[in-house]
Amino acid sequence: MCRKSHLGQGLPMILGLCLIASSALAEKPEKCRKRELAKNLIVLISDGCGYNHVDAASLYQYGMTGVQVYEQFPVRVGMSTYSYYWDYDPRLAWEDFDYVNLSPTDSASAATAMSTGVKTYDAAIGVDVDQKPLTHFMQVAEKLGKSTGVVTSVQFSHATPAGFVAHNASRNEYAAIAKEMIYSSAVDVIMGCGAPDHDDSGLPATKDAKYVGGPDTWKDLTDDFAVQGADANGDGTVNSRDKWSVIRSRQQFRQMARGRTPTRVIGIPYVNTTLQQSRGGDGGAAPYVVPLTRTVPTLAEMTAAALNVLDNDCDGFCLMVEGGAVDWASHANQSGRVIEEEIDFNTAVDVVLDWVRANSNWGETIVLVTGDHECGYLTGPGSGSLADPMWQPLVNYGPGIQPGMEWHSTNHTNSLIPFFAKGAAARLFRWAAVGDDPVRGAYLDNTAIGTLCFEILGVANPN
Repeated sequence: MCRKSHLGQGLPMILGLCLIASSALAEKPEKCRKRELAKNLIVLISDGCGYNHVDAASLYQYGMTGVQVYEQFPVRVGMSTYSYYWDYDPRLAWEDFDYVNLSPTDSASAATAMSTGVKTYDAAIGVDVDQKPLTHFMQVAEKLGKSTGVVTSVQFSHATPAGFVAHNASRNEYAAIAKEMIYSSAVDVIMGCGAPDHDDSGLPATKDAKYVGGPDTWKDLTDDFAVQGADANGDGTVNSRDKWSVIRSRQQFRQMARGRTPTRVIGIPYVNTTLQQSRGGDGGAAPYVVPLTRTVPTLAEMTAAALNVLDNDCDGFCLMVEGGAVDWASHANQSGRVIEEEIDFNTAVDVVLDWVRANSNWGETIVLVTGDHECGYLTGPGSGSLADPMWQPLVNYGPGIQPGMEWHSTNHTNSLIPFFAKGAAARLFRWAAVGDDPVRGAYLDNTAIGTLCFEILGVANPN
């Protein structure tokens, strides 16, 4: 059963009705809301994922490329990811092998661009280059009566989920960011790692509590009574309906994916930094040689739980899901674990698409699948610039066997990454291309996500 709307108790929006969607919009009363183009907006981000990351997982899973379900979406283009002080030159990118290593973005700047439509400096969380707060499209969604949520396979206060909810001059202020997300934001679902009472393999331990807001916040989260959050249901008061329910065990995440749910949920599995990538054992082993930690949920299970909470809202919802540890494995050049993490992300995409088929339709829901930047400069063996720059493809050894892979960095790159969109409103992204790459073809910029998500919600970008 749908919960009541913040606005008019669920009554339909009147076309052209002026809404105060944010403080920025409130300053411009002439900006009236247009008809929204989608009821539900779902963004899935494989952090650190470039074209070859997708292909590596496909070769391992299927022995061929181009077969991931999102690769069949009607909108398939490239995306530039650079931050405020740089650019992307498609000619230089393919004439100089090292060009894409120059001034790559970080996840904070990239997430902020995707969430607000504004370029900013590296490490910025929801603020512009002058450190002034920007409006996230999820904030506008909340003002319009929708539910919102973020899910990640790394710490929930890390750059990408934080970059869709919080505001801070530095991504490294994890405790302050976590506190803002928990106590001050109107977001309805937060799921991610950071548990200070377990290690990276899911075993009891004592770790830093900064990723969950510090010791006092952790005490709030683990006390028997519900944690009090900010006004999330939009009734103008902070009351019992705004309290958080906290889940931790894999069984609880699985149960949350079915039946009735609380209105607000924080999910923190029994693991410290990542669901799987940081677990013990040989990090350089082939995929799944080191057994997965079975006591923590998968990203797909967390996504299913989040969807079941958010879809109670008659007005719809916005959800961001991050496969955050694709980036971590790429930084470490862990080929096997990159494949594991990308497969886990792909499975979360499948869960979203299953939800759309069972509970919605492509007229009212839009799904975006992309990354925030490429990490590791992943290519096939024999690539480089000894004479002319050369990019070799991954080597296919068949399904179940790790393909031939070669890393050229332990950092992010400025490479174009893939972007996919499906839903009636996806046509907006097809029209948003800003350039043409000699290898990847048409590409848009990451700021198009934020700007067009505002448009999909029926408002102009307030930033």
